[in-house]
Parts: sequence; C-alpha cells; structure tokens
Amino acid sequence: MELTEIGLRAKAAASYLNKLGVSRKNEGLKQAAQALLDGEVDILTANQEDVVRAIANGMSPALVDRLELTPTRIQAMADGLLQVAGLEDPVGEVLSMKPRPNGLLIGKKRVPLGVVGIIYEARPNVTADAFGLCFKTGNAVILKGGSDAIESNKEIIRWLRTGLSRAGMMEDCVQLITDTDREVTKAFMKLKDYVDVLIPRGGAGLIRAVVENSTIPVIETGTGNCHIYVDESADFAMALDIIFNAKTQRIGVCNACESLVIHRSIAAEFLPALQKRLQEKQVSIHADSDACAIVESFIPAVEEDWGKEYLDYILSLKLVDSIEEAIAHINRYNTGHSEAIITKDYDHAQQFLNEIDAAAVYVNASTRFTDGNEFGFGAEIGISTQKLHARGPMGLEALTTTKYIIYGNGQVRP
Repeated sequence: MELTEIGLRAKAAASYLNKLGVSRKNEGLKQAAQALLDGEVDILTANQEDVVRAIANGMSPALVDRLELTPTRIQAMADGLLQVAGLEDPVGEVLSMKPRPNGLLIGKKRVPLGVVGIIYEARPNVTADAFGLCFKTGNAVILKGGSDAIESNKEIIRWLRTGLSRAGMMEDCVQLITDTDREVTKAFMKLKDYVDVLIPRGGAGLIRAVVENSTIPVIETGTGNCHIYVDESADFAMALDIIFNAKTQRIGVCNACESLVIHRSIAAEFLPALQKRLQEKQVSIHADSDACAIVESFIPAVEEDWGKEYLDYILSLKLVDSIEEAIAHINRYNTGHSEAIITKDYDHAQQFLNEIDAAAVYVNASTRFTDGNEFGFGAEIGISTQKLHARGPMGLEALTTTKYIIYGNGQVRP
C-alpha cells in the first residue's frame, strides 16, 4: 500500500476515533489484548524468525534481548493494554473556563493530536504499547518498525487489528508500513499532510535522522547517557545496590546507568568495593587516571567515554572534588534522560534536584524507574528528552493537545 493511501486511511480513522466514547475505546483495548494472547504462537514463530536473522547478522546481545519475545513478554504486552484501558481518559477534559468582561466564556479542552507516526527499531513490544496509548487518546497511529523486527511487527499488528474487528471497530486505527526500504522511511518523514506528529524511538542515529529530515513536527525520544553521582555522605551499601541494579538489570535500555561520578574523598574505600560488586556481571569500568591509580583493573578513559551510551556491560567513571563539579560534569555530558544522586545530605539532594538538567532526577534510587509503567502511566510511547511539548515518560496526556472553546450569546467585536 502506498504511503498516501495509508495517510488517507489514518485520517479517516482519526475522525472515527474522535467520535468514540471511553467505554467503546476500552472495549477495543480489551479485545486487542485478548487477540494478542490468542495469537501467541503466531507471534512467537514470527519473532523467532527475526531473532535468528538478527543473530546471523551479528546483532549485539543487548539488542537481541530487546528484539526477542517470550510468552511472558506477550502477556506483559496484553497486560499493558488492559492497564491503559483502566486509566482515566484525558480526552475531553476541560482544563479551565473563565468569563470575560464582555460575557464570553473561554475555556480550554484536551483533544487528540490526530494522526501519530512512530518510527522505531528492534523492539516489537513498542508496537502494542504505541497502539494502546494512541487508541485510548483517540489518535490513529501509523507505525514504521525496523527491518530487524518486521515479521514480529506484522503478526502483532495482524492480531491487534483482529481484536479491533472483533470489537466492531475500524482496523485502520493502527497501520504498519511493511516496506523496509530506507527511502520509504524518508518519505514517511515528509507525510505532513496526513501525520500530525512523528515520534522516533531507537538509537542516536535513528533519532538524529528523524529530527534532521522530518517535515512533520517531532517529539524527540532521546538516548540515555544516565549518570549516578555517589556523594561523599553516601551509604556505600545503598550506592552499590543502586549502581548494580541500574547498570546490570537490563543493559540494552535507555534508562540503564552508563556513567558514574564519585566524590574523590571516598574513592579509596568505595572504588575497590564497586569493582568487586560489578565483577559479578563482568562490568568493565573506563575511569579517569586518578581512579585507575586506585584500582588497577580499571581501563583508562578517553574523552569519548564521558558522553557514550554503551548499552553494554561498560561504565565510565569520573572522580570529582565537589557536588558542583559533579553537576557540571553531568550537565555537560548527559542526554537529558535520567540522573541520580546517592547521598545522606539533604542540601546536596536538593541542589542536585534543582540544578541537574534532565527529564527525571532521582535521589537515592535507580535510574531504571524512568518508565511509563513505573510512573503509573500504564504503557509509554517513549521517554522524551526534549522540553516541548512533552518531557520524560510519555503517557496518555502527552498524546493530547488542547483547543480553546468559547461560549457566547451574540457578542461581536467592536
């Protein structure tokens, strides 16, 4: 199907969705969730084809982990749709209503964006999450997944559309561009007459390409060079547990810790304990010269390490003399995603919260919590690292805009 035809169908579906009440949308989500479970064997078979091809093509273990589906992950996809169905619908909310001296009542109402386009890489669970959030907020969605997950995405879409059909709803509320040619992706970025907003989800290269080439307004979901700063007053056991979790629980995700900043006054005692703990997962540490002098197994860092999202069992490590130096280092090299401080000092915690420029800033907790489910949004459309129009995990409200509604009784402007 040509892109123009997909765009026309999406516009029609958006108009249809705009008239659906919340009970009908929730029924569609429930039917789609059940359809995913019904299609588990087909989805897993298609996914295995993608995984085998990815391994043969030399895909990294971290990305293969993102690509691979299991019965548990399919159940999680279905559960995510049910969670979204259980959330309050933001569409139609009247945010304000104020009278003017001339008698006009001027209010603001939350409405769908219209048609949402999403370009993403080897994460087939995004297919279901994106559908669910867009559908709940009355947006038609056009999906363009990567070639690595094409067979998985085809099957997931087929079963989602089956669920909509069972609910008596337009299947074109969700569409997948199945042509994996890069020129088609570029053409999709120019589909401004049909798509209201474009959201890229993936690595730095994909996001940069969309931002630089799209004529459609873009919500940028960024990469995650996430830092943890261990302050001089930190509880060592807490710090080690948080770092271990943030780095090793799942290495191929954007909220994993990639960089450590350690106060120099605790380095001699803390770094050997850190090295011992991270050896449980064979994490290598690229550190500055002073840290390398304390732990011989550390690898000397180069400038590139400070800003790198490794997506691997690797960390950068920088020693600093003050919280001010830590904040300056983090703000220089971070990607605006998630940053954390481990400290017992209340003033330092508040200073870190106030001065770090990122979508999510933590005190004494793992960066791995930057996630739509963990924040209570159900599924997420992505994690925005920009400041307009959304920032952080993007749930339902991020997929809406507003319009003014004005009530009069015959007023004309003098």
